[in-house]
Amino acid sequence: MKTYLLPQKGDFYKANLHSHTTFSDAAKTPQEVKEIYKNMGYSVLAITDHEILFPHDELNDKDFLCLHGFEMDVSQKDNPENLPFRFIKSCHIGFIALEPDNLIQPCYNREKYVYGDALKHRDKIKFDDSLPDYIRDVTPESITDIMTTAREKGFFVTYNHPTWNGQSYDEYMGFHGMHAVEIFNGGCIVGGYGDNDIKAYDDFLRSNRPLYCIGADDNHNIFAPDSRKYDSGIAFTMIKAEKLEYRAITKALEEGNFYASCGPLIEELYFEDGKIHIKCSEADSIICNYGVRRTETAYSEGEPLKEAVFSVETADKFFRITVTDKNGTKACTNGYFTKDLF
Repeated sequence: MKTYLLPQKGDFYKANLHSHTTFSDAAKTPQEVKEIYKNMGYSVLAITDHEILFPHDELNDKDFLCLHGFEMDVSQKDNPENLPFRFIKSCHIGFIALEPDNLIQPCYNREKYVYGDALKHRDKIKFDDSLPDYIRDVTPESITDIMTTAREKGFFVTYNHPTWNGQSYDEYMGFHGMHAVEIFNGGCIVGGYGDNDIKAYDDFLRSNRPLYCIGADDNHNIFAPDSRKYDSGIAFTMIKAEKLEYRAITKALEEGNFYASCGPLIEELYFEDGKIHIKCSEADSIICNYGVRRTETAYSEGEPLKEAVFSVETADKFFRITVTDKNGTKACTNGYFTKDLF
C-alpha cells in the first residue's frame, strides 16, 4: 500500500513564511512586498515583522493569501557593558497564527523589546492585559518557555536561521516547543552566513524530535532587484493543500505537508513496500540521508534525474531527501521517522 508523504490530493502553493516590511525594519510596504512575491509566482506570504503581530487581510485576493505572524528577537537579558547588538547572544523565533482571528501576541511586554518602525504601530498590538509583562532571556529555559507558550496559544513556531543566531549545539539542543527549523534563509544566503542549516535540523532529528524544515527569504528589500544582495525569491516553502484558504494552508503546515527549497521542485513523495519513491524537477543528484551512518545516492549520468527510489528499514530511525539541481541549489524534504511507516 502506498503511503503518500506529500498528499496526493490538493495543489502546491509557493510560500514565503518569513518576511519584513515598513512595519518594522524593511524598505517596502506590505502592498509592495505582496506585489514582489505575487509577480514571482508565490501564492502565500507570511508577514512576520519584528515584534508586531498585525493582520494584512487587505492583501488577500483569489490567488494570494497573507498569513498573520511576527518574529521575536530574544537577546540576552543582561548586558552590563552595553555591548553593541552584534556582540551579544540572540535568537530569532518565528510565529504564524494558525487561525486567522488569532491576533493576541504571546509573551508580550508593555515597555520592552519593540524597536524600529514597529514602535510607530505599537498601539495596534493586541495582548492579554491580565498577564504580567513577559521577561525574555536567551537561555534554553526561556526560549523553550516562549516556544511552548506560543504553541499552546495557537501559533506555528519556527526556529529561524540557526547559523545567524550563533547558538552552539549544546545551546540549541535545549530549545523545545518549535514546529520547524528554518534550514534555508534567503537573507542569510546573500548576507554571507552560509547557504543552509541542514546540520542543525539533523541534530534535532537525531534526538528523536518530530520537527519539520522550512525555507524562507527573511526579506528586507533594501537592495535593488539587480543586486546580488537582493533578498527576495531565494528560499521558499512549497505547501500542498486542498485550497488557498487560511486554515487549509496552516493545517498543511501543522501536518507537515510541505518541503523547503531554493530551486528544485518535488512533485511526488511516497512510501511503498519498504521503498521511498521521489519524483522531482530536473536534478543533478538526489540523496537520501538516514538517522544512522548510511546514505543512498543517485547522480545524473548525462541526462538529468527526475526520480529516484531508496530502500528504508525500521533501524534507519528516520530519513530525509535532498534534491540538488545543476546550479547547486537544493530542495529538502521533511524528516520522516521510520516507526511511523512500518
